[in-house]
Amino acid sequence: MLGYVFGLNARLGRLHFFLATVALAIVMTTICFAIAMAVLRTMSPSMVRPEDLTHNWAITAAMIFFDLATFMLQSMRIRDIGWDPVCVIPAWIALMIVDHVVAGRFPAWAVGREHQGTMVGALVNLGLLLALTFWPSAESGGVSTNPFDPPARAAGKSSASEQRLARVSQGSARPGWG
Repeated sequence: MLGYVFGLNARLGRLHFFLATVALAIVMTTICFAIAMAVLRTMSPSMVRPEDLTHNWAITAAMIFFDLATFMLQSMRIRDIGWDPVCVIPAWIALMIVDHVVAGRFPAWAVGREHQGTMVGALVNLGLLLALTFWPSAESGGVSTNPFDPPARAAGKSSASEQRLARVSQGSARPGWG
């Protein structure tokens, strides 16, 4: 169930990913503009402090919405490429955390004073963006017109997650299990 909610079992082609990303950017720009207009309506622009904006429930809700929508889009595209988003997304998050820690510990390696990352993290993000945008879709056994169908598998093959479970449990994965 959560696989479909977070987009882990859905597939999204290159064009749909690009258009959905553009649409999400337009929606978030509209939401940010509406929040800014609401904040500026109630107080003077010179009195607005960045610390006070983090306590605003609308800004927090917009950040959570944007993070979840971006996570879903990237997960669907990673699944369409043929990679496992359950492995790729945590590895990418771990790399970004390490990059942030390295940039904080060694300021000379940071991209700039205002940035919280290094050139390595920027190149990884650029590479991931280019892969998500231009990498061709993986071939699936059956052609499906529904982008929310999981990749089709051969009848005798077990999935990558079934193989991982079999290795961990020292058993054998049964076809069709899961």
